[in-house]
Amino acid sequence: MSYLYAHPGEVAWLFLQHCALVGTALVIGFAIALPLGISAARSPRFATPMYGTLAAIYTIPSLALLALIVVLFGLGFWPTVIALVAYAQFVLARNVAAGVRGVPESQTDAARGLGMTSMQRLWRIELPLATPVILGGLRIAVVAMIALATLGGYVNAGGLGVLIFRGLDTQYTAQTLAGSIPAALLAIAADLFFRAIERRAVSW
Repeated sequence: MSYLYAHPGEVAWLFLQHCALVGTALVIGFAIALPLGISAARSPRFATPMYGTLAAIYTIPSLALLALIVVLFGLGFWPTVIALVAYAQFVLARNVAAGVRGVPESQTDAARGLGMTSMQRLWRIELPLATPVILGGLRIAVVAMIALATLGGYVNAGGLGVLIFRGLDTQYTAQTLAGSIPAALLAIAADLFFRAIERRAVSW
């Protein structure tokens, strides 16, 4: 903790960079996962190869995937975001599909009887009812992203991983802890935040 107390400005700046990495990846990842999950829920023929592809990506060691992306796109912020987005799809797309598939048929049949189009049923009935499951996926994904984003410190992307890797290289434990502790607290805070939203969504 001595490094944290001695360098609060540096730690705060790297903390903000870490949040930027995770936030950007989460927005882009969900924007991709939403249509993928909906398509998988609608078409089992699409779901099977999609799940297989996402599972294959998810099983690649994170450092190996990041190294491959760096070879293709270079060092920096965006290669790390790409890696985070790729890993998040396995959780996000599956939860979107599970949430949409879990909507009771009686609800969609009633909406169909009212003359709603397929798109209207999706936005007014299916996605609202699937929200708790989708939020569960977001919660798991964001906690995993916070942990994986520490690898960004290894490829010049910034974030709290900078302190962790510097501390490991120099065997300076206080510096490693100055990166690890804020990352852990951020993950806990994100988990509690999404759990609270999940509970509200379920009650609603």
